[in-house]
Amino acid sequence: MKIEHNQIEQHNDSLLTSHQRKLNNLKADWSHLDIESIIQKLVDFQIAIPSWALGTGGTRFGRFAITGGEPRTIEEKIEDVGLLHALNGASGSISLHIPWDIPQNATELKALASSYGLTFDAVNSNTFQDQADAAHSYKFGSLQNVNKAIRKQAIEHNIEVIKQGVALDSNALTVWLADGSCFPGQLNFRKAFENTLESLEEIYSALPEDWKMFVEYKAFEPNFYSTTVGDWGQSLLYASKLGKKAYTLVDLGHHLPNANIEQIVSLLLMEGKLGGFHFNDSKYGDDDLTAGSIKPYQLFLIFNELVEGMDAKGMNHAKDLGWMIDASHNVKDPLEDLLQSVEAIMLAYAQALFVDRKALIEAQETNDVAKAQEILQNTFRSDLRSIVAEARLRAGAALSPIGLYRNLSCRNNLVQQRGQKTVATGL
Repeated sequence: MKIEHNQIEQHNDSLLTSHQRKLNNLKADWSHLDIESIIQKLVDFQIAIPSWALGTGGTRFGRFAITGGEPRTIEEKIEDVGLLHALNGASGSISLHIPWDIPQNATELKALASSYGLTFDAVNSNTFQDQADAAHSYKFGSLQNVNKAIRKQAIEHNIEVIKQGVALDSNALTVWLADGSCFPGQLNFRKAFENTLESLEEIYSALPEDWKMFVEYKAFEPNFYSTTVGDWGQSLLYASKLGKKAYTLVDLGHHLPNANIEQIVSLLLMEGKLGGFHFNDSKYGDDDLTAGSIKPYQLFLIFNELVEGMDAKGMNHAKDLGWMIDASHNVKDPLEDLLQSVEAIMLAYAQALFVDRKALIEAQETNDVAKAQEILQNTFRSDLRSIVAEARLRAGAALSPIGLYRNLSCRNNLVQQRGQKTVATGL
């Protein structure tokens, strides 16, 4: 389904008076800020959509295909991301997971993506599942495996993913490993690390000069005693040993409860080893919930550190880090969920841009703890949604993305086009 520009204009016209009133009030309250500069940063900021999040997600025990109209092919997934981008103006790229989505004709895929204003973000490899045609199983690990032939199979898969990404004009590879152990004594930790590093070095050597490798970490699951890349320190260790093109990737759900993710982000950024993000939210573990749905204040605090750290290094907010959603749901329309996640991320970014940085630094330098808290919480509690909406308006998108999505009965149209019982590839 493709939304026409006149449909967006009609929708925006019906909301414009109310929007302008809210925006003018906000500008008056924050007249000391360069609002135009902030709006432009929001217009420029783009968040990649993962190909596996466009269909109904699953739990650890089952998958209930309740939405209908799920995208059956890469082409239909590109169409869905194009629909999201038309609605919010901030979803300008798609991140493919291979082999869940294997490009057959890169030239045609790029042309289709371009017709929706999309590019291809980082490509993701998969060595946490056995593939039907694979000679070896990853039951006891992939890049860490004691069997060199299994390690070689996993290495070759990652190199093939790089080649697929090159054909699509991507410029990054994300590596997440399920490798680890479930019981004490099962694994020699040192040898597992050395095997993994050796495997990553071979993959790293296949990267084009202008590419990045993102090394993702996860505290637990599917292995519950040890994980070979179990936290940000281990990921940083790999990235540091690999070289200048290797970075740590932070998935917000891949932390133990109450971890101080904003501090982790700050230190990785300080070291020049923060590669990017997989945005989601969690209550207990790797829940893959809608970004900002559980811990919106934490999301703001993370962006507060990002804005401060990136500005200190003179980095481009939109281009110098990788921004991607990684969520999968069983009870929501996936497209509505993605619209909500993008909105939450954009709002947290806007809030961080509104922080009175000079006053915060002064409070920190004088140990004025209460003042520092007031500065952050007053900004977080301010309603900045009209600024984010204004950025969408200037990008030619909808003032209320979910409102227009529902008004146009987008899901029903997708069901009519594709059928009620379609199933997307992926989780």
